[in-house]
Amino acid sequence: MSKIEQETVSAVLEDFKKRQEARRPVELNWRLNMNFVIGNQFSEISPRGDVEEYGRDYYWQCREVYNHIAPILETRLSKLARVRAQAHVRPATPDDGDRASAEVATKLIRAVSAENGFTALMSEANVWSEVTGCAFYKVSWDTAKGMALSADGALREGDVRISVCPPFEIFPENIAVSDLDAQPSLMHVKVMGTEDVFRIWGKRVQGKTLNVFSFENADVLGGLGYHATVPKMVTEAREDAVLVIEKYEMPTESHPDGRLLIVAGETLVHDGPLPYVNGEDGRRGYPFARQICLDSLGNFFGASVVERIIPVQRAYNAVKNRKHEFMNRIAMGVLAVEDGSVDTDALEEEGLPPGKILIYRQGSTPPVMLNAGQVPSEFGREEEKLLNEFVMISGVSEVTTYSQVPSNVASGTAISLLLEQDDTRISLTADSLREAVKRIGRQIIRLYKQFASAPRMKRVVGEGGEVEVLQFSAADLGSEDVTFDTLNEIEDSLSARRAMVFDLLNLGLFADENGVISSRTKAKLLEILGFGTWEQSRDADEAHVAKAERENFELRTKDVVPDVYDDHALHIAEHTRIVVSAPCEKDAGYHDRVSAHIAKHKELASLAAGVDELERRFRGGKDEETGN
Repeated sequence: MSKIEQETVSAVLEDFKKRQEARRPVELNWRLNMNFVIGNQFSEISPRGDVEEYGRDYYWQCREVYNHIAPILETRLSKLARVRAQAHVRPATPDDGDRASAEVATKLIRAVSAENGFTALMSEANVWSEVTGCAFYKVSWDTAKGMALSADGALREGDVRISVCPPFEIFPENIAVSDLDAQPSLMHVKVMGTEDVFRIWGKRVQGKTLNVFSFENADVLGGLGYHATVPKMVTEAREDAVLVIEKYEMPTESHPDGRLLIVAGETLVHDGPLPYVNGEDGRRGYPFARQICLDSLGNFFGASVVERIIPVQRAYNAVKNRKHEFMNRIAMGVLAVEDGSVDTDALEEEGLPPGKILIYRQGSTPPVMLNAGQVPSEFGREEEKLLNEFVMISGVSEVTTYSQVPSNVASGTAISLLLEQDDTRISLTADSLREAVKRIGRQIIRLYKQFASAPRMKRVVGEGGEVEVLQFSAADLGSEDVTFDTLNEIEDSLSARRAMVFDLLNLGLFADENGVISSRTKAKLLEILGFGTWEQSRDADEAHVAKAERENFELRTKDVVPDVYDDHALHIAEHTRIVVSAPCEKDAGYHDRVSAHIAKHKELASLAAGVDELERRFRGGKDEETGN
């Protein structure tokens, strides 16, 4: 390794240590949150900078945990799971070419999301976001994915890979800047195996045992000093591993395309420009999307609801434990004995069981039970106040947490208002999730525009639920305006949609002037009601339109012969829409093939009309001869 490379590695490692120190207070809060979620609720951040468990003041103290954080977290996660990641790309202009491009981009985003299991990835990111306050998605181009281009499969066409990065792996340059794109540089730090490093970058590095989140030697818990009370997944060790630091730097005067430095252990394995043109206006940027639970001023990582509930949870545990200590004292009793009057060892060991013969020294005062009194009523009132604080801070009412209606609420309207309040509080988190999905969708499109120069094929799911093969190239992806069909999926539940559809049906808004609902409208209504293509309800007209659209795509490169069973009127309308578009007019061969195809449809339609007329006349003449 040259001197310049050694200096670069030293600078990257030194920068990483500084960022690690700057982020340590935030990371301690994450670890404390994780302990409280799993039930280690007698933990605290010690003065020496670690998460440790504090002991009892007296051996007899109750130290039970009454975990209200876990069900609140589960309720919020179940609500966030209702946010559908169905992105939709709007066309840049009303032009037919832009509409077709937007449709291809929409199908492509959904296909890539399905291939990467985005629903599971989103669930994982939601857990990190709710517990720590933030989560990150990484959208990259994996050359090991896609269709094989060689016989041995070593060379592939590449495809998009989406992964979830825990906040432990992300190190911003300025922790006080909340905007991801405003960060001058960003580090993605992870633990990888030495064989993986050799497979990706072709360099051998020396491995050791590392903690996957503390990034320290597993045998020496230095640096962040992870304590045994920390959850097991935080202290998970990996053998024969190496620390890999990816440092992304935004474009500057010295590096117009940005810079990506990758250091594995103490070896520089990559030094080059930012790999992806995934920013606005064709600029290079970070391949990450950030999702937060709640905004936090001056904090890049956001805030967590768990962090806000911890003081209430501590107070609730203390109240419940002190209350049970009172009850134990009342039930077990406190015995007062005169010194030397009884055998205290036997009395302490056996207690005062029913029927026990208690022998005490003659002339001494017999043992008596002290009056322990009653449990103070303040304990009950304080417990009730703390339960209300759980609801106020978390925004999750007892309707959703305990699946029951409050005893003092009997109105259906009041119950609906309670549910809407829950949805309103969590909608802030859902908005961040949707923004992350939008950013991911735009990066998917831009990666394909950068790397999919040659035509390629992708399996997609059509509107009717059938699997289609989509053929596209970078030239077919022009629109990048990602939006959503539904603004708030949390409030727009299936039951709410069904109730709205039934109300509109009763008003007759779906029927035509004759009071009849068309088959196409019926198919759409069944889809809205959640039945999809129930009983093959998709009408024939829609199938013919889809076939005509496929023919439009095939006509770009070859002639297509119409079929006699085609609905020629629908096909002619779809082909005419394409033949007058700007892309078709610019391509003379494409224009001629579509025009010839339309002429064949008209010819077949004319022949079919002539046959029908002859058949009608023949049947009419026969009826006159027979008199029937």
